[in-house]
Amino acid sequence: MAFVLNPTRPAGAFDDFFVAGAAASAAQRRWTSADGPMPALFLSHGAPPVFDDPEWIRMLADWALSLPKPTAVLIVSAHWEDAPLAISSPDAGTPLVYDFGGFHPRYYEMRYDTPDATALAREVTGLFSDVGAHEQRRGLDHGAWVPLKVMYPLADVPVLQLSMPTEHPDALFAIGRRLRALREQGVLVIGSGHMTHGIPFVTREMLHGDVVPTWSIDFDAWATEALDRGAIDELLDYRHRAPGMPYAHPTADHFVPMFITLGAGDPEANRPVTRVDGYMAGFSRRSFQLS
Repeated sequence: MAFVLNPTRPAGAFDDFFVAGAAASAAQRRWTSADGPMPALFLSHGAPPVFDDPEWIRMLADWALSLPKPTAVLIVSAHWEDAPLAISSPDAGTPLVYDFGGFHPRYYEMRYDTPDATALAREVTGLFSDVGAHEQRRGLDHGAWVPLKVMYPLADVPVLQLSMPTEHPDALFAIGRRLRALREQGVLVIGSGHMTHGIPFVTREMLHGDVVPTWSIDFDAWATEALDRGAIDELLDYRHRAPGMPYAHPTADHFVPMFITLGAGDPEANRPVTRVDGYMAGFSRRSFQLS
């Protein structure tokens, strides 16, 4: 198992990756209009110990490098539920939110000083002018900065976070549809959650070994098959149709960001492509893109 709980060198896998990863990111080709719309992504983001998982880092970095570098990133995270709709601070070097506890101090010292995102903030507020999207003096939470620190290690892409104002899948799908226009401007739209996230049901064996519970396997297989068929109605009704419930998602927050991705990614015209798979601490980390 690549993941190591409480490693002797916290974030050591990220440190080992950074020099070569930063060089590759510096050489990455920037998006142009000739590329067409950027894809929409769903990320299983993980907690800070993913910085100790070289396999996860490699898959995520390779995924980012396979795409042109976006003009900006608009991300909706499971860790910011706020209504009415809000956007994070667009200021350059906006601070991070260390919304986790019990980990080594190293993870609370990590930084991700992104460029000014005012232009993107204007675009986003314009898309929601009828309902309003107010700005909060809030930084990026770990559902945003943890994966982006691997994807764009130079922190050279403007990042804006959009709050998740509801857990209703239909409403989030509609929000995602409004975000489609951003993709045509080279903006990478991301829903950041986790394919399975049964935190109350984690066992010692899951944390320290290769044990994957049946509920996690069954839910992941069901969701993947439904995505492949473009069965959006089934996914929207996941609480009643998915096996492994409610263990796979005792709360909705880590699954429903997927509907932002589906709305932004036009699943009727595209099929998802899995770019990160496997399990971490018993949870499916499946992540995909809609081109």
